[in-house]
Amino acid sequence: MFWNGGIGTYLKAKSESHAEVGDRANDSLRIDGAQLQAKIVGEGGNLGCTQLGRIEYAASGGRINTDFIDNVGGVDCSDNEVNIKILLNSLVAAGDLTVKQRNVLLYSMTDEVGEIVIDNHNRQTQSLSISHYRSAAMLKEQIRFMHGLEKAGSLDRALEFLPTEEDLAERLAKNEGFTRPELAVLLAYGKMVLKEQLAIDEITNNPYHSRLLQEAFPKVLRERYAAEMENHPLRREIIATQLANRLVDDMGLNFIHRMTDETGASVDEIAHCYAIACEVFGLEQLFIDVDALNNKLTAQLQTQLLYETRRSVRRVTRWFLRNRDNSMSIEETIAFYKPKYAIINATMFDSMVKEDVVSVKANISKLTEQGVPKHIAEFIGKASTMFSLMDLAQIAQESGKDISLVAQVYFKLGAEVELHWFLDQISAQPVANHWQALARASFREELDWQQRVLAASVLKGCDQECSATTIVEKWLSDNEKLLSRWEHMLADFKATKTHEFAKFSVALRELNLLTHHATLAV
Repeated sequence: MFWNGGIGTYLKAKSESHAEVGDRANDSLRIDGAQLQAKIVGEGGNLGCTQLGRIEYAASGGRINTDFIDNVGGVDCSDNEVNIKILLNSLVAAGDLTVKQRNVLLYSMTDEVGEIVIDNHNRQTQSLSISHYRSAAMLKEQIRFMHGLEKAGSLDRALEFLPTEEDLAERLAKNEGFTRPELAVLLAYGKMVLKEQLAIDEITNNPYHSRLLQEAFPKVLRERYAAEMENHPLRREIIATQLANRLVDDMGLNFIHRMTDETGASVDEIAHCYAIACEVFGLEQLFIDVDALNNKLTAQLQTQLLYETRRSVRRVTRWFLRNRDNSMSIEETIAFYKPKYAIINATMFDSMVKEDVVSVKANISKLTEQGVPKHIAEFIGKASTMFSLMDLAQIAQESGKDISLVAQVYFKLGAEVELHWFLDQISAQPVANHWQALARASFREELDWQQRVLAASVLKGCDQECSATTIVEKWLSDNEKLLSRWEHMLADFKATKTHEFAKFSVALRELNLLTHHATLAV
C-alpha cells in the first residue's frame, strides 16, 4: 500500500506534464499512474495524486478512491462539532448550561463522535465498493445519471475529468465501467444535489424523517436535549443531510435519479417509500449485520450480499411508489405491512410449491456453505419470493381471507399457470438501452399485477375452510378453455432460447385477456 499523508503531488497521468501538476518541488519524485506498482493507494493528505493520475492507476488495476473520500473524517468531524456547539451554545445563552458544563460535556462525547465519523466514512466507502462491484453492467444507468447532472447544470464533466462521449462508447464496447475515482466524483455530486432537494417541508416536517435530527447527535444529547434540538438553526439542513447520506450510502449514487426515471415520482415520494421498504423488510439491521462480517467473509462475497440487498430495497421501493395508498402516513403504512411480512416470512415454505421450495433452499445452502450467517442467507435466498408480500397483504385485506391461505393460492396458481417460469424469462432478457430496461421492468410489474388479480379472482366465492389446492384446481378446471391460448403462447416461448421484446408484450396481452375473462366469470 502507498500511503500519502503529507504535502505534495506524487502521482499524475501519462497525458499530464509536470508543469500542469503545479508542484515543482516534487517533479523528480512524481510518476505516472500506470507506473505505480502498489496494490492500494490511501490518501490521508490532499492532492497527493491528480485526478487523471488516479483514474490511470485505477484503470491499470490499482485500488484507489480520491482524497476527499479517504480523508473525509476531518471534514465530517468538523461538521459534527459545529452542529453540537450550536446546540450547546444556545443552551448556554439561555442559562440552561454553564460554559464549564458545556466544555465537560463536549469532552465526554469525544469517543462517540469519533465512532459516528468512522461509521459515516465506512458506509460511504462501502457504497462506492457496491457501485464499483458491477460498474460495467451499470455503466449505462450511471451515464444517464451523469447526463442528468449536466442537464441540471450541477456538473461540469470536463472540470471533473469525467470521460467524454467517445471514451464512454469505447468503455461500453470493452465492457468497462467507471473507475472508483470517477464514481467517487459522481457520488459526491449525487449527495450534494440530493441534500438540496431534500431540504423541503415535505421531508423536514414529516414526523418519520424528522427523527433523523436526533440521530445525528451523540446519545447523551439525545437523552437530555431532544426538545431543544427542534429549535436548532440548522434543523432542516441536518435532516436533509442525514437522509441524503442514507439514501446514497445504502442505495447508490443514482438511486433517486433511477426511481424518478422509472416512475416519475418526486424526490420526497421516493424518500418516503424507501423508508417504508427498509422498515417493513428490516433492511437497516440487515445492512448492519452484513457490515459486521468484515474480515469474516471475502470482500467480494460481502459486497455481493450488499448488492443483492440494495436490489431488494430498490424493487420494494418501486412497488410502493406504484401502489402505495398515499392517504396513509409512513408510520401507518409500516404498521399495516410489517406484521404481514413476519407471517409470510415464517410460513413461506408452507405456502410455496415443492419445486420452488427446493430451489430457494438450495440458494440459501450455497450461501451458508460460504460462511454467510443463516438469517442473512435466508433473506437473500427468499428476497425474490418475499417481494410478493405487498400484493398478498392487499389481497388479504380486500378479500377478507387469512393471509396464509392467500399466499398458498397465490404461489400455487403462479406455479400451475407457469407465471413464475415466465417471470424468469423476463428477468433473463438482456437489454441494450435505457428504453429496453424500462420495458423489462414494466413487463415484470405487469406480470406481478396479473398474478395478483388472478389470485384475487380465484379466492372469490370460496370459504376459509377450502384448501388452496382445491381452490386452484377448481379454477383451472373451470377456465380450461381460457387457459389453452396462454399455454400455447408459453409453448412457443419454450421452443426458442432467445426472445424479442415484442413477444413478451404480446404474451402479456394474452395474459391480460385471460385475467379479464376469468375475473368476469367469477
